[in-house]
Amino acid sequence: MSIGNTRVYLEFEVRRILCRCCGKVKRERLDFLADNPFYTKQFAWYVGRRCRASTIKDVAEELNLDWQTVKELDKQYMAAQLDRAGTPAPKAIGIDEISIRKGRTYRIVVSDLIRRRPIWFGGADRSEDSMRQFYDWLGEKKSKGIRLAVMDMWKPFRNVTTERAPQAAILFDKFHIMKHLGDALDKVRKMEYARLQGKDRRYIKGQKYVLLSNHENLTLDGRRSLKALLAANKRLNTAYLLKESFGQLWDYKSEAWARRFFENWKASLKWQRLKPYEKFAAMIERHWDGIAAYCKPENKVSLGFVEGLNNKIRVIQRRAYGLRDEEYLRLKILTSMLPRL
Repeated sequence: MSIGNTRVYLEFEVRRILCRCCGKVKRERLDFLADNPFYTKQFAWYVGRRCRASTIKDVAEELNLDWQTVKELDKQYMAAQLDRAGTPAPKAIGIDEISIRKGRTYRIVVSDLIRRRPIWFGGADRSEDSMRQFYDWLGEKKSKGIRLAVMDMWKPFRNVTTERAPQAAILFDKFHIMKHLGDALDKVRKMEYARLQGKDRRYIKGQKYVLLSNHENLTLDGRRSLKALLAANKRLNTAYLLKESFGQLWDYKSEAWARRFFENWKASLKWQRLKPYEKFAAMIERHWDGIAAYCKPENKVSLGFVEGLNNKIRVIQRRAYGLRDEEYLRLKILTSMLPRL
């Protein structure tokens, strides 16, 4: 136990009983003790709450504990959080992958978009076999209750969801689509830099962040640089305006109007010599059903949660300088949105 800066020790006798049935000596169970019998559950919960905002090393130094002890107490705290949260039965899920280390080592994270919390972390990569592990864990009955699955355009995710939850509408994540469009804009920037010579390049050089950022996130100097860049290069100006206008696609409540907007947007590419944008438009054409699904009222869910969760996971990994214990990372992710005990 810990009271302020004073550590309190409890000394008591634990009864040991000889079982007449099996002939073994057993010790009485004390519910107020943690899995580590040298600490109470109340103290373990305190350590777990401190580890939500601090590193294991900082908590260990603050409480004068061993690093491994703090980690194990934190794992017990997070396991108790998951037990209290119960087994989910999601109606709308978000599917995404995260990189856990260098070398393209991926794990899949599935979130409940209505309760706004991650519910599953696993797989060996981002293949169809790994995706099936989630549906095996969820079970056939609960899989049939899923009505909406939000994901990027990665084919294995879509194939397995169609196979195991055929009733679910598939919706492609807006943020991943806009990232593809941002990549297309950056390719146009590089093409213009290669095409120009001498002083004409000075407006483009070093302006990648300014060009790809949301206008409202730019500083005053950034907005001035962007204005000068767009005034100096007509093709980049056209590409930038097309990128900014494309986000309107998710504002439509009718698929017919959304389609009309996209056709007009695609027609505006004619004679512009924007090859990366033409490839992007072809990609949208191939995946149109998963984009137009957002127009239906029953599919209006928050599309920013999955991306926000990814940012939170990156903070967890950065705070720990990379987590080698994958089970600990799994618990950290699954409890990141749960209330404290």
